[in-house]
Amino acid sequence: MNSKTIIIGADTANPLTVNRPGYGTMRLTGDDFYGEPHDRNGAIAVLRKAVELGVNFFDTADFYGPGVTNRLLAEALYPYPADLVIATKVGSKRGTDKSWQPYDRPEDLRKSVENNLKELKLEQLPLVHYGKSERSPADYEEGFATMLEMQKEGKILHLGLSNASAAKFNLAVSMGKIATVENLYSYAQRVTDPQSPYGFQGGEVLQLCEERQIVFIPFFSLQTSLPSGQNKIEEAARAKGVSPAQLNIAWLLHRSAFILPIPGTTSIRHLEENVKASDISLSEEELTFLG
Repeated sequence: MNSKTIIIGADTANPLTVNRPGYGTMRLTGDDFYGEPHDRNGAIAVLRKAVELGVNFFDTADFYGPGVTNRLLAEALYPYPADLVIATKVGSKRGTDKSWQPYDRPEDLRKSVENNLKELKLEQLPLVHYGKSERSPADYEEGFATMLEMQKEGKILHLGLSNASAAKFNLAVSMGKIATVENLYSYAQRVTDPQSPYGFQGGEVLQLCEERQIVFIPFFSLQTSLPSGQNKIEEAARAKGVSPAQLNIAWLLHRSAFILPIPGTTSIRHLEENVKASDISLSEEELTFLG
């Protein structure tokens, strides 16, 4: 069964119901996810069209650009619709050489949350993902404790994790309530791959989320570069008269009721196709064929 909605923080006093799929903003930045978009008016138009099509969950971060996607969201959509949910993340920053750098000490996390609040013109962030940290488990614990403090201060409504291993997941849920986990996951890549630069993606954390009824948000969910199973996606897409990207999204929506895909695009045509993927029904035979 493919539900078109999902509830974030279902077991809390402030659950958020959002439509599937959502929209990831990172691709709206310039080359290498750095700087302003090549077509700023086009980026604004895509965001507004997404809301028009019923998308009410947007994923962003103050280090996308940096600051670019947050400002685009505010310019395009503020004042925000009442049901709009913006998810952001902390734990990284961009160097002037376009490098991705850790920014995960308690004082860094606080600065990043304040950046997100200011850029998004919000008094409280609906959902913040505590991101990848290369520091020790004790430092990771200290960082997450800082996130919990900011939640108690009212700066954050719901907390999530990003780039989380099973060990980090288990540590975080022992300290506080987790609403979402955002990890690498796609039809083509579902298991932990030690050769991956991420090294912690895959079904293990998804299973942990399902056991606790926590929403799992896959990023790079349209990744199709790996050879395993790709011909099946293309074959099934041709048979149904849809694009491989649409079938990827449909597979994710059928894979688990706890998955919230956030495919990003700079094209209104592709955006419309991505949203329509929620209407695609996959039979048991088709799901078995896809694996």
